Amino acid sequence: MTPPDLLPYRLDPARPDPGRPGLSRRSCLLGGLATLLHGLPASVRAAIDHSGGDPLESMQWPLLRRKFIGGEKMQFSDAVLVKGPPMADDAMNVPLMVDARGLLGPGQEVERIVIVADRNPVQHVATFLPRKAQPMLALRFRLEQASPVRALVRTSNGQWHVGQTWINAAGGGCTVPGASRSDGSWSRTLNQVQARLFPDLLEGHGARLRLQVMHPMDTGLVAGIPAFHLEALELRDSAQQSWLRIELHEPVSENPLLTFEFKQHPPPLTLTGQDNNGNRIEQELKR
Repeated sequence: MTPPDLLPYRLDPARPDPGRPGLSRRSCLLGGLATLLHGLPASVRAAIDHSGGDPLESMQWPLLRRKFIGGEKMQFSDAVLVKGPPMADDAMNVPLMVDARGLLGPGQEVERIVIVADRNPVQHVATFLPRKAQPMLALRFRLEQASPVRALVRTSNGQWHVGQTWINAAGGGCTVPGASRSDGSWSRTLNQVQARLFPDLLEGHGARLRLQVMHPMDTGLVAGIPAFHLEALELRDSAQQSWLRIELHEPVSENPLLTFEFKQHPPPLTLTGQDNNGNRIEQELKR
């Protein structure tokens, strides 16, 4: 019989090689593969990059790009600021600020801002059409799990500019009922509007509008509670000119609180809107 210490050694991928402490076949293979990929030309690495060149390496990004941008030109841009907390304390009320003023220039305006969360069950958060407002806004939204959150900004030359951030969350923001749904108070305050216009002290001119519409914003992902959410809000002046429009989707937090900026102090404005059940909103905003 061959002594045990002379038996041929059979390498187990899950066990370290006794001749090389801490090194397994798996780690050798992965290390070799990483070295091989690093040595490939950038064009080849891009061809096998399943995240489509996304700086956050999200596997959902290629599908999001096809869905919201299609074949139009796009680039990732530091001129689009997307700010949120590194860790969301409340996954049902995650604050987010988007600022695309860095894209403004001679002959170039911002046409739309699309906000998406890659890993949410409903990825589309909102679409903002600034029109006579500044291309920036703040809102709160629900986050189901840690995810890249992006602003896809289309300028008047047909180019898309994408900014993003990563927000960690404990999870479950989209799949639990809101407070007003839980206590039944939503029906007493449905579609009530509160708004206030502030002078923009930082810029020295213009104005800031904070607007809240009372609505449960049910995602449809809670058992027994169908989707019930605001679809669109629009601000118009007495001449029926649109100053801004925002299209809201299920991930926006209940009782949406929205902040907008204007270069100039606006005239008296009227808020109109509706939810997906056909309930309409029309209210003049007090200055």
